[in-house]
Amino acid sequence: MTELTSLTIGQALEQMRAGEISALELTEAHLERIETQDPSIGAYLSVTADLALRQAGQADEARADGDERPLLGIPIALKDVLSTKDIETTCGSKILKGYRPIFDATAVSRLYEAGAVMLGKLNMDEFAMGSSTENSAYFPTRNPWNLERVPGGSSGGSAAAVAANMAMATLGSDTGGSIRQPASFCGVSAIKPSYGRVSRHGLIAYGSSFDQTGPFARNVEDVARLLAVIAGHDPLDSTSMPEAAPDYLAGLSGDIRGLKIGLPTEYFAEGLQPEVEATVRGAVAEFKALGAEVREVRFRHAEYCLPAYYIIAMAEASANLARYDGVRFGARVEGADLIDSYKKTRGAGFGAEVKRRIMLGTYTLSAGYYDAYYGKAQAVRTLIRQDFDTLFQQVDALIAPVAPTTAFGFGEVSDDPLRMILADVLTISANLAGICGLSAPCGFDERGLPIGMQILGAPFTEARLLRLGQAYQGATDWHLRSPES
Repeated sequence: MTELTSLTIGQALEQMRAGEISALELTEAHLERIETQDPSIGAYLSVTADLALRQAGQADEARADGDERPLLGIPIALKDVLSTKDIETTCGSKILKGYRPIFDATAVSRLYEAGAVMLGKLNMDEFAMGSSTENSAYFPTRNPWNLERVPGGSSGGSAAAVAANMAMATLGSDTGGSIRQPASFCGVSAIKPSYGRVSRHGLIAYGSSFDQTGPFARNVEDVARLLAVIAGHDPLDSTSMPEAAPDYLAGLSGDIRGLKIGLPTEYFAEGLQPEVEATVRGAVAEFKALGAEVREVRFRHAEYCLPAYYIIAMAEASANLARYDGVRFGARVEGADLIDSYKKTRGAGFGAEVKRRIMLGTYTLSAGYYDAYYGKAQAVRTLIRQDFDTLFQQVDALIAPVAPTTAFGFGEVSDDPLRMILADVLTISANLAGICGLSAPCGFDERGLPIGMQILGAPFTEARLLRLGQAYQGATDWHLRSPES
């Protein structure tokens, strides 16, 4: 069974087409793996075993009839921020405990249409607020490489499930780095698509102008397979790019000769764990050996990314989470009157980090402070987008570390909100500008913890990032290593 759960999607599809394995066998192997491994990791909030076995059986029947959909029979799992019809969707929060949506998110529907098998819903920081998955209202998720370390967040369950071979691929969401950072901490591949590339319909909002759904997998090729399925225009999402997505899998030529790569000086500044900087620079040397041109570039307004992001994101969180009041959505705690009921519902339903961000967001939107904080942050956001526009006129992509450090220990950062915020310092700029970013493993520190690099590209250049990542993985073996190897 271990051999089946360590297959890539490409390998599994090849073996199922050849009749060597069945979708049912593949799914049973993953369910067995979840049963034995997840009690110590905590990646899953719920396991939909009956649904998975039924879908796997249907996939085998469809394949016997000549069906060759791109993900037919592939076991996947979903971050619990995506709406799933009749399946509990909590966003890692007590306030949504018991909530069963009446529709599937568009990304989920597209996975089903492609033949994917649903294993369950994955743990996350409450309402995607956090960088360690310690903020889940239910339990923390542990890093499969070291159970005393965090898997990153907020999509920690999504990254850990792939790293521990408990799903062939997963979906997560990225508001300020929540796909790329856990992918780096857990040694897997993942992409944050450009804003508008993947539908946000059914993605429960934290920051509406930042949130994007994206896939995790064992290698870049499998990331491309999933992105090809979930990307593209959706009339149900007004922010969706009104054009078809390219064939990401067909674009993986392995040839990156002549591509220009920029190294933003500000991303290699003081504060980086020395092993992180050395490892990412080693990956850059590999890109040069593959024929890419590398040059250092400057990102003028880098120092303003962190304050601008948190002002805008918290303001959007304050507005988005106002709906969870015990009347419109979520749990309800009865009080002496309506206002008392609001207070008790939100007081008991939200965790400390969510309350902190709502309060800060409400403050920045209040009369007398809106122009000084929110308006100024939006102006800075425009400057940051212009910085990236200028950089991408000079180079085809940027390469930088994903996070300043490798995975930190439980409790090491959670009691210091500022240090937790700094875990996102290298990723938030991509969300402010709406550009795309790929995270891929590129080495390990002296404690055996994974290190990831991020490859950033101009809006809607995911195909180029995937080509760069796949070429790198064709020349290295970091992505082939697992916690058990």
